[in-house]
Amino acid sequence: MPSALDVSALESVGNGNWRPLARNHTGEMYRLCDNGHQHNLCNWMVPATDAEPLCVSCRLNTVIPDLSVQGNRERWHKLEIAKRRIIYSILRFGLPMEETDNRPKLSFKFVADVPCSAPELTGHANGLITVNIAEADDAERERRRINLREPYRTLLGHLRHEVAHYYWDRLIANSNWLGDYRRLFGDESPNYAAALRRYYERGAPRDWQTRHVSAYATSHPWEDWAETWAHYFHIVDMVETAGWFGLKLQPLHPAAKTMTADAGKVMEANLNFDCILENWFPITCALNSLNRGMGLLDAYPFVLSTPAIEKLRFIHSVVQFESSRRGR
Repeated sequence: MPSALDVSALESVGNGNWRPLARNHTGEMYRLCDNGHQHNLCNWMVPATDAEPLCVSCRLNTVIPDLSVQGNRERWHKLEIAKRRIIYSILRFGLPMEETDNRPKLSFKFVADVPCSAPELTGHANGLITVNIAEADDAERERRRINLREPYRTLLGHLRHEVAHYYWDRLIANSNWLGDYRRLFGDESPNYAAALRRYYERGAPRDWQTRHVSAYATSHPWEDWAETWAHYFHIVDMVETAGWFGLKLQPLHPAAKTMTADAGKVMEANLNFDCILENWFPITCALNSLNRGMGLLDAYPFVLSTPAIEKLRFIHSVVQFESSRRGR
């Protein structure tokens, strides 16, 4: 139920309407998103009084894959799972998605490569997030991760990164935040395309970990913002989820940090960023150790330096200010 930001079991009341069984249910009835009804790939609900057939996440799509092509429905399903995760976070924080007089709305375009044509590139332009559905193929995504020497590459990470570019335009450009942004991330005015070419030709500086969350963040201040934004949402999502499960960590080693996550406080507008990190670091140690026990890659294969943490703190301030301003 996106309108309630809640997950609930449902019971049918007839005429295609459903009643949530959650304890905090207000009495509103819901119906299936049309993409759930027709394609069985969306589990978000639409208020029964809403004339729009799609849920708030699916109605952001401008282009979907050609479903007559074998495998495209499964690829689209994976993309939608990742997209709904980031849309939940956006709704939870109350970040703007709607169109205004001078700003476009957030929207998505899921496309596939066409034979004998240039490959479709994942990216952002004027509010539109384009994603090549090849990223939904696990083998292809892993191949690209290895070729680009990335420690981490997921659909959710891609979407959080690309959405960050939209919010740089919405929240930072021409705002009172711009000076602080440039102090932390650098001047974004140098040519973007030229900066990316240099990065792909030369790679990241050897000491990139002393200032950035990832190697790619060194390519340009816009990419530093996008990578840091994505990591902020990784962190908050994980801490919130751990809190809802009541997860607490009390390692036996006397020097190890404990975790007492409180999911409710994580989302409060006045939450101190340090509280998030105090819970985050024990989670990463436990998760990475558990993954290694299964022979898997680290869940969070990054080290956060002090300058990188300050950039995360800045994004926290921007997000929380916007959340408070919009009454969330």
